[in-house]
Amino acid sequence: MIRRHFRLYLLVLFMLGTPALALSQEPSLDEVIGGFQEPGDEIKADPNLDDVLLGFGEVEESGGIISKKKQVAKEAGLLPDWLDLSGSLGLALSFNFAHHAPNPGATDFRKLSRLKSTLDLDLDIKLPDNWQARIGGQAFYDAIYSLRGRDNYSYKLLNDYEDEVELSEVYLQGAVCDNLDLKIGRQVVVWGKSDNIRITDVLNPLDNREPGLVDIEDLRLPVTMTRLDYYFGKWNLSGLLLHEVRFNKDPVFGSDFFPGSRPLPREEKPSSNWNNQECALALNGIFSGWDLSFYGAWLWDDRAYIDETAVNPRLCHSRILMLGTALNIAYGNWLIKSEAAYLDGLTYSSAIDRKNRLDILIGLEYTGFNETVISFEIANRHIFAFEKALEQAPFYIEEDDFQSVFRLTRDFQHDTLQLTLLLSAFGLTGDGGSMQRLTLAYDISDDFKLTGGLITYQNGDRALFRSIGDNDRLFGELCYSF
Repeated sequence: MIRRHFRLYLLVLFMLGTPALALSQEPSLDEVIGGFQEPGDEIKADPNLDDVLLGFGEVEESGGIISKKKQVAKEAGLLPDWLDLSGSLGLALSFNFAHHAPNPGATDFRKLSRLKSTLDLDLDIKLPDNWQARIGGQAFYDAIYSLRGRDNYSYKLLNDYEDEVELSEVYLQGAVCDNLDLKIGRQVVVWGKSDNIRITDVLNPLDNREPGLVDIEDLRLPVTMTRLDYYFGKWNLSGLLLHEVRFNKDPVFGSDFFPGSRPLPREEKPSSNWNNQECALALNGIFSGWDLSFYGAWLWDDRAYIDETAVNPRLCHSRILMLGTALNIAYGNWLIKSEAAYLDGLTYSSAIDRKNRLDILIGLEYTGFNETVISFEIANRHIFAFEKALEQAPFYIEEDDFQSVFRLTRDFQHDTLQLTLLLSAFGLTGDGGSMQRLTLAYDISDDFKLTGGLITYQNGDRALFRSIGDNDRLFGELCYSF
């Protein structure tokens, strides 16, 4: 416990100490929810809007928008021009109101179940010749386990949920020549067009420990990779070599989201060496009113299977090949989305041999109403050469696995208040399980944001949804950004 807290404090001191040192030398469940924008994307400002933006508490610098307080800090000499420190502090809580009284000896998750403090820090460094670097770190500590008694929780749960410190995005990027860009380090790369369902978006694993509470854009885990982008005409060819083997963070035994009554076998993860590296290739074209992408990747499957051929059963991951495509077409206030992915080499615990699967998605998005975005997406995952044994307990895998998501987002009060309604279901009738989330996010000021909402779950045949019907909860978070 003391060592874990010490690691957390060490990262805080390191991240705060790094810019201080620089200144002394001178007088930034993986198919359930979706995101909107790739982290790292930049929105460039129109230099002609400088005077207008100044009136709203922001100024332009080097083609970007920075807050007035950061400008004041730079003018006061607290930050050199080539250095920028940003981040956030947050306090999040959850209140479980649907849990029944646990059996004797079982963990009680009723009432207040999360009291988590979080810290995110990003140090952005401007380098010569328009190169730049980022060093990012994340840390959290959930005090609920100490408040409710750590002896009431499993060791695995405390190890994964009580506290964590890790480097997030850490990379160097810049132009090698006129049409060739390089980005190397821990980063997030988003593939596909869907905002809600993952089909071709396979490069970064997800943090699924508390499924459904936030969107995918806040769940992607960065991976160490080298990325080269070559631009020609309206096309961009992207080649990636993934050096770090990393998988989803799923609910662990002892969590109220863990679907089983006993721990899973030990997981055998491939080491991050040269022979285990992953590779990927993407071709993206952007045209007037539509865009098109083609993808190919040789990866480790995030989904683990149980290898029962060994003396002791273990969880293993197989190599898979993914070939995919994605298309967006804009027509007036409508946006038509489609994705398809063919996966070769999937291993299932109860199957005789490896399987191939075809995933297809189609979606519609409508923006014709004022300050409102409405979208609906539906996907099917079809397993070829299906075996009836896959349908049996404890896996309950179906030959055709349907998923649908309806999403409504509306802004109020001059974009300071945002309401989001998300409905997600597995199976044509929701028999695989479903969840509903209602979220309200309010910008108290430029720096403070208050978020609150309600999420409900329904049991189903799908593994994650077998026993989480009573996990309904209220949630909230107060976040300070700087």
